[in-house]
Amino acid sequence: MRRILRDPSLGAAESFMDGDMVIEHGDIFDMVVLFAANNLWEDNSSALSPSAFKAVLDKLLFRIGRINMQHRSKKNVAHHYDLSGKLYDLFLDTDRQYSCAYFSGPGISLEQAQLDKKAHIVAKLAIEPGMKVLDIGCGWGGMALYIHQKTGAEVLGVTLSEEQLKVARQRALDAGVADKVKFELIDYRNLAGQFDRIVSVGMFEHVGTPHYRTFFRKVRELLTPEGVMLLHTIGRAGGPGVTDAFTLKYIFPGGYIPALSEIAKGYEGLRYFMTDVEVLRLHYAETLRHWYERAVASRDAIVGLYDERFYRMWCFYLAGCHVSFQYGGLVNYQLQFSRSRDALPLTRDYMFEGERALHEPHKVTLRQAGQAG
Repeated sequence: MRRILRDPSLGAAESFMDGDMVIEHGDIFDMVVLFAANNLWEDNSSALSPSAFKAVLDKLLFRIGRINMQHRSKKNVAHHYDLSGKLYDLFLDTDRQYSCAYFSGPGISLEQAQLDKKAHIVAKLAIEPGMKVLDIGCGWGGMALYIHQKTGAEVLGVTLSEEQLKVARQRALDAGVADKVKFELIDYRNLAGQFDRIVSVGMFEHVGTPHYRTFFRKVRELLTPEGVMLLHTIGRAGGPGVTDAFTLKYIFPGGYIPALSEIAKGYEGLRYFMTDVEVLRLHYAETLRHWYERAVASRDAIVGLYDERFYRMWCFYLAGCHVSFQYGGLVNYQLQFSRSRDALPLTRDYMFEGERALHEPHKVTLRQAGQAG
């Protein structure tokens, strides 16, 4: 009881993981929903915040840990993404999209929503035949393979996860496109060359605020003069904050969810044009609900891979993230940047047209044929 009172989030998580806190009716999802739904972010409630002393200590330790040097970046990524691939197969969609899906209507399956997410992003990039695309933080290769399949562009995906790299390369080989879709184990800061389009999905949360300037400066360097970049990241609806102790300790060491103002400080003054901003509010809440339900349905398999404590930790992680989007102050941002004021059409119509075409393969083929001619 003492550790729950000292820090409700971390204390409840560890009590649940250790089996000291038992939920007799319902499950951990029901419990965190009960508390979070009655402490809405917009009501500015602090009922679930740690004690004042603990909050000051967490803030101090968090600031010290913000220096995300390159050797620590790889270690931090490995902590989460180098877990057994079997685990991710149990709760993700078949393409292993480990980021916010896009639910275009009620009753959409997770698989369809993740496919729609890829189409939504690729349409915004306005990729044309012959272009070279960079995918920073490419995961298991799904986005890179989709881009090549739909547009014919050559794609380079980079990651710091050795497990993700192995899977991505094998997928490219199996698809017969390893000469067009390549994957490398390399920090984005060490890349050279230029690309017509750059996409980064779910990676910015690991960059660290002291390195936002480095990130945007490097991206600008890697873009051609007419280049376009799409950044897909979790964000805070409010101002800057700190990562909660449970997430830092057990899930994403070195991770941080940025406020829009912090992202802006990273690119302002670098002669970028921010050409589009979209806020996906409840899409990630729905995504996480699907992940949680799949994880619970795979309880025996997850316990078999690790143990009961890991399974409880994973359930708390997914349930807690769900309520952070459903009732808390987290959203998902899609931010588009360009070096040129003329690289993109004047209105957003091209996005909608491109997205519709991506869902109808024969239309994409005709469009590409016309552009190539």
